[in-house]
Amino acid sequence: MGNMDFSTTIGTWLTDLQLYTFEQICRKPSKNSWSLGQVGMHLIKETDYFFEQVRTCAGTDDNQDKAKSMDAVIMFRNGQFPDEMIEGPSSNQNTPQPANIELLVSDFKRLRKEIETLESLIFKTTHDGKTKHPGLGHFNANEWLQFAEMHFRHHLRQKKRIEDFLASNYQNSTTITKILRKYTNL
Repeated sequence: MGNMDFSTTIGTWLTDLQLYTFEQICRKPSKNSWSLGQVGMHLIKETDYFFEQVRTCAGTDDNQDKAKSMDAVIMFRNGQFPDEMIEGPSSNQNTPQPANIELLVSDFKRLRKEIETLESLIFKTTHDGKTKHPGLGHFNANEWLQFAEMHFRHHLRQKKRIEDFLASNYQNSTTITKILRKYTNL
């Protein structure tokens, strides 16, 4: 994983968000699913947490002897989350809609800029601490950054499902049709 991959994935969101109205960003395919806006809010919140873990690990030598779970080992070896829908914690039900599209855009830009800072921190640090992921064991700073990128990529599949829904509800939208063509290989 390099910051170009992560930056490109975030760039996909930045580009595509500009193609939707706020109403479309907030439209949910079903009562129990998320809108594009909610997926974006989730990505921002979780990535902020992952980035905080990177900073913590880069500043300590705690938990060096702690390991990842076998599921995490496989995920890191494959460089991606499993190709399946993963049910998150029940708190995901409370994921808010964004206040506006501009908020999502500015937060995604902030995250993209922060990647470079964190990669530099990881490169320069003499520490190799680890912090615990709630379900996957202990990660070091580099693993947290890689996990954040994999998490972002994992949600591209969910993004496509929502875009498919939006396209079916907005048949005359050539913009959405162009987006769907772009992701037909996901």
